[in-house]
Amino acid sequence: MRNNLICLFFLITGMFACKKETDPVFNTSPDQRINDTLLRYQQVLTDAPFGWRAYVYPAGVPGSVFGFYFSFSDANRVQMFSDFDAASTGTMRESSWRLKALQQPCLLFDTYSYLHVLSDPDASHNGGQYGQGLGSDFEFAINGAIGDTVWLTGRMHRSKAILVKATQQDQEAYLQHRINRTIDSIGAMLTYFHKLTVGDNRYDISINQYLHQVTFTWISNGAVKQASTGYVHTPSGITLIPAFTDSTITISSFDQVKWNNGAITFTVGGKTAAISETVRPLAIDPGAPRRWYRYALQNESYWATYYGFHVNGKDDACNITSLPSYAFLTYYPQIDGPGTSLDLLGFAIKGESGNVISYGPGYDAPTYTSDGRIIFNDNGLYGALPADRTPINKTRALMADPMGFYLVQTSALTYDMVSARDGKSWINWQGF
Repeated sequence: MRNNLICLFFLITGMFACKKETDPVFNTSPDQRINDTLLRYQQVLTDAPFGWRAYVYPAGVPGSVFGFYFSFSDANRVQMFSDFDAASTGTMRESSWRLKALQQPCLLFDTYSYLHVLSDPDASHNGGQYGQGLGSDFEFAINGAIGDTVWLTGRMHRSKAILVKATQQDQEAYLQHRINRTIDSIGAMLTYFHKLTVGDNRYDISINQYLHQVTFTWISNGAVKQASTGYVHTPSGITLIPAFTDSTITISSFDQVKWNNGAITFTVGGKTAAISETVRPLAIDPGAPRRWYRYALQNESYWATYYGFHVNGKDDACNITSLPSYAFLTYYPQIDGPGTSLDLLGFAIKGESGNVISYGPGYDAPTYTSDGRIIFNDNGLYGALPADRTPINKTRALMADPMGFYLVQTSALTYDMVSARDGKSWINWQGF
């Protein structure tokens, strides 16, 4: 026993007598390492001789993508273009940028720029939602850089962005204003509906210029199919991100885009293609008119529009905003209460205690057709009408068209009501 205690004593003494040293994992301090990382990213961004192409995917609008061009300087200034609209494509804007360690290396655009437009809470600037715009970002965490590519994630909304080193040709395309925006000419077409023809393939096509989205609708084996994708502008036309594909064709870009006698012509994979006007689309939603009507009826509510009819390319074609104290135009089913027969296309007037529906054409219950149209049955004028009834009479005449209207649901609470006669007249309805 005594020998065992002696051995244990020497063992413990030996353990405490040993000087144990651990080599550090890093040769520098954490602060030095993060500074070295920021310096490396600074060199990556500023050493690109022709700048960077950038693709920004706003988190608030899944499927959308916007193209940018950035040229970063060592003085922490960045020159940029954007393909958001024609002004940002044609005019360079300079702002400031910096790198900062915020738990990880971050790229911050810290003065208002084209990048901030996507995040602007005033939705009139970007077509998004009031209070958040397109839900995009202007402060990004740097996820990594490999080769010619840098990956970014927005710090607030988690928007994704990719920077790709530009070529001299990319740089010159922006500096010499050679980005092709002819696809924007779709706004000059007079019909609400547009058709895309690529060889033997036919699609209904809708292009949202604010959100940079293309929606394709087509018929396959008797069933309606629909797909949406984002796009960016290029010197040749647009590139779809991701490419659209169905069982017969893949469309990755519209190239050599031109405006040609009221149509947009281009090539798709070498094939001739065109977008042109059409009165009746391939796919009609036959239940949309009833859904539109029943929503307001069941909720004892109404549909509203500010400008009324858009006709032949002109908003407020009936000049209803000129009416005295005009506030907005409504369609109110059974305005006298559930079970009553009168619907009112009511003109709301601003009053001392708020807006009030004052006058307008009345209607019996609408008629629905088997091919997806709604027809309004005029029942006279009601209310205290103003002295000049011209805007009211013009609106009433358009509503009374016996061909009726198609309804296109664009969101949970928005519908577009399109003339079935020529497709050149429509109203954008907002539900409440």
